[in-house]
Amino acid sequence: MRKILTVLAALASLSLTNCGYNAIQSEDEQIKANWSEVVNQYQRRADLVPNLVNSVKGFAQQEKDVLLGVTNARAKVGSIQATPEVLNDPAAFQKFQAAQGELSSALSRLLVVTENYPQLKSDALFKDLMSQLEGTENRITVARNRYIKAVQDYNVTIRSFPSNLTAMVFGYKDKPNFSVENEKEISTAPKVDFNPAPAPSK
Repeated sequence: MRKILTVLAALASLSLTNCGYNAIQSEDEQIKANWSEVVNQYQRRADLVPNLVNSVKGFAQQEKDVLLGVTNARAKVGSIQATPEVLNDPAAFQKFQAAQGELSSALSRLLVVTENYPQLKSDALFKDLMSQLEGTENRITVARNRYIKAVQDYNVTIRSFPSNLTAMVFGYKDKPNFSVENEKEISTAPKVDFNPAPAPSK
């Protein structure tokens, strides 16, 4: 009797190993860890924004709309809770992604504005903030790439046989991945023109 139970336990263990359950668990945890790092880097950027806005304020008094846009975008990012549950809700994930995109866009407009202030660009504090912001953007890219890869591995696992059966039984579904709203725009190469603009006719 004991021998039969041992054989059954071994068979059950073997079937669980081959059904993909453990792989799904491992990859799901990897997604959560990678998502936490994405959120961590977004938070780092959000923490830098108030310092950046304050350093620009003195130089760009007439650029209030741009500064207000950055502040509002940061507030919107802060109002969205980026919990792991967001990963199972495509609508919430899209909302989070849109808010981060809005902040990126607002920061881009702010950086264009600062080009008009040579004193600001030479200020040590501003240079340090810009360096940190640039480093943060790079870290965000790396963290997002790792998340994208983890989601790809997970989605392939839960769609492959026989682990797809296990995923179906336990209710595991595809995870959303990062996408680009303006894919058509960014797929067009920007035009670079070094010719000076023609002088206005008098």
